[in-house]
Amino acid sequence: MLLLRVVCIEATRSNHTVYNINYHFVWCPRYRHSFFDYVAETLESEFHAIIERNDYELRSLHISPDHVHVFLGAHAKHSPSEIVSRLKSVTARRLWSEYPEMMRSLYWGGGCWERSFYVGTAGEVSRETIEQYINRSEHV
Repeated sequence: MLLLRVVCIEATRSNHTVYNINYHFVWCPRYRHSFFDYVAETLESEFHAIIERNDYELRSLHISPDHVHVFLGAHAKHSPSEIVSRLKSVTARRLWSEYPEMMRSLYWGGGCWERSFYVGTAGEVSRETIEQYINRSEHV
């Protein structure tokens, strides 16, 4: 018989999952145009709306003039690429609808965001703690 004991600090529970997954995303606008000072309020409100609609948990948001940092928690069923794709596509559509002239002057070929992004994961437990737990014999 296999016994599973989950060691999580501040874990979130759903019907069949206990998780503590936090992602730190960073990405830039195409051509590294620094125009976020002009659209920061719109971007911030759209990020909050997307995060609320998708049941993510916003940990931190920082909009710099030429890049964005988003730190959020998400259910285990959401992949990092799905999350960042949603954040980038929805905010790009909003910026194009709110600021069409500015966006056309900056992005004559369409789009808004670089295709690349950074993602890092974070939790409450360090790698060393997990390794110690796995290597202990009494947890089974």
